[in-house]
Amino acid sequence: MKSLLQGLVAACILASSSLAAESGASGAPATEAERQVRRLEQEWVTAEINRDAAALRHILDDRFVATFGAGKPMNKEAFIKAITGDPTDVMQSQDVTDETHLVDRDTAVTLGTDTIRGTADGKAYTAVYKFTTVYIKRGGRWLALAEHIVQAPPPK
Repeated sequence: MKSLLQGLVAACILASSSLAAESGASGAPATEAERQVRRLEQEWVTAEINRDAAALRHILDDRFVATFGAGKPMNKEAFIKAITGDPTDVMQSQDVTDETHLVDRDTAVTLGTDTIRGTADGKAYTAVYKFTTVYIKRGGRWLALAEHIVQAPPPK
């Protein structure tokens, strides 16, 4: 369960985009849509760290689905429960690197690496994940629609 929770935390992962990096995948200046998605990702990271279920419900589309590795897909409420439900697993930080943002009209895709540090049952851990997140724009705002996360080798 700890491994699943770490994976779920990473998910949002994705969420933890660096707002300082203001260029897109091509090195061109970020578009306003890219900046909006990055802000949403930062809100997602903050919501995960704070175990803020209400904020996660606002960020995730009602049809949101997440998959971890080859595991069974999780819907929005199952994902939120996995992130907020285990008080013995405390996420302390997320460091998102190697990000690529692609935006096409009302769809955005973010790919990257997320390194999460925390404690589980009082023991420190570092977990590294590769992620792909799909966002859609509905009613003038961006929402996370789907995310896929795969655990990567730990840093050396």
